[in-house]
Amino acid sequence: MLAADPHAILLDVRSRIEFEYVGHPPGAINIPWKEPPDWVVDENFVDKVRAALAVLFPQIGRIEDLTVLALCRSGVRSHKAGEALQARGFAHVYNIAEGFEGDRDQNKHRNTVNGWRVHNLPWEQS
Repeated sequence: MLAADPHAILLDVRSRIEFEYVGHPPGAINIPWKEPPDWVVDENFVDKVRAALAVLFPQIGRIEDLTVLALCRSGVRSHKAGEALQARGFAHVYNIAEGFEGDRDQNKHRNTVNGWRVHNLPWEQS
């Protein structure tokens, strides 16, 4: 979808540490939904997304019409972040349900069952 839509953005809502050290899709922008140590939702999240997209797409009249693909570790934070974006007027928000690392297996390990990396999609580390 990213290749088909030049105005689509991959929004990684994981913490900055996760984004940099665990890895991320190339070209993803990182605006954390929550950050450690408190893991409290950033009340300015939507405004930060709007500001970042306005810089990336200055030619777009209404930022809220851009396609946003939201990603986190397993799809939970990105789902909630997507709901917040939609509640504030974003019209095309999609959650990457399995996330970057996917669900845990029987040994409570991620990156074995599903997720961005298990599907061999491109990723890099900072």
